[in-house]
Amino acid sequence: MVNLLKAPERGKLEEAPIVVRGRQDAASRGEQSDQAAHLRKLASAGAPENGGRRLQSIAVLSGKGGVGKTHLCVNLGIALSRLGRRVLIFDADLGMANVDLLFGMMPTKTLKSVISGSADVRSTLVSLGENLKVLPGGAGMQDLADMDQNRQYELIGELATLEDEADTIVIDTSAGIHNSILSFALASDMTLLLTTPEPTSVRDAYGVLKSLVQRSGGRVDIRLVVNMAMSNEEARGVAERMQGASRQFLGVPVPYLGYIPWDRKVREAVQLRRPLVELYESTAVGRSFYAIAEQIAGQGAGEEEALLADRQEAKGIRSFLFKLTKRLGLGA
Repeated sequence: MVNLLKAPERGKLEEAPIVVRGRQDAASRGEQSDQAAHLRKLASAGAPENGGRRLQSIAVLSGKGGVGKTHLCVNLGIALSRLGRRVLIFDADLGMANVDLLFGMMPTKTLKSVISGSADVRSTLVSLGENLKVLPGGAGMQDLADMDQNRQYELIGELATLEDEADTIVIDTSAGIHNSILSFALASDMTLLLTTPEPTSVRDAYGVLKSLVQRSGGRVDIRLVVNMAMSNEEARGVAERMQGASRQFLGVPVPYLGYIPWDRKVREAVQLRRPLVELYESTAVGRSFYAIAEQIAGQGAGEEEALLADRQEAKGIRSFLFKLTKRLGLGA
């Protein structure tokens, strides 16, 4: 916002507050410019020393609420961790954060604590096993927007230190096509788009797909997952309709990673506040998360493996955070 300064009164030029303020503003802009340049350098830095590979960011989106997005994030994160990936689940549903509920946690520190300055990022992480950590949510976009630019840069720097904590970050976002939601997908290496066979869910998922393709110019890696399907045939039918529409009207392929079958055990796990794969790992619904995780981890087979094999190298958490703040308009 441009500051309009009142001109000094005649005969009082010696007081000239404009000159002093101008110097202060210039110094402030210079400091922010230096921080932005440092952030760009971090974003383009080489691979970290964590086995020679960058952290892969995976955003999970849906067109509407209630389709099991957080359920997918939690159980997929566990499955990936058990396949040897070091996983960080980032609860970025900045309106209705509830990853902690599905894990049965009651965190005393959340992302909101980090933003307020009452906690650092590492003290906020909750370790749930050798290869699994959670960064609880609890912050809204207004909390981020209200931060001054210097603090925004500091927060990004703090979050960037998580690069050595994980190989994969699974990001639970809000539902819909709001700018803040799509920004997480556009900044990530891969997006999992979740839908159910319900017509309204399919329509809204296609709306998200269309928005992502248009805003990225087609340069976005989107994979489709179908939840609550009664059979493989039903899920395949949904995927084929989405893929056909995407090829015809958007001109981009949307690989299908698989489906999660409808099962009463899902509701039981939620009520017990326990991840389903911990309670019912050997069931069909439990195994479905591992089937999807294996493809993401490059351990799949057949056509889907070939589709995943050509994905671009992960850019890392620094690049993710830098692109995210630019897309959110937070001044980076």
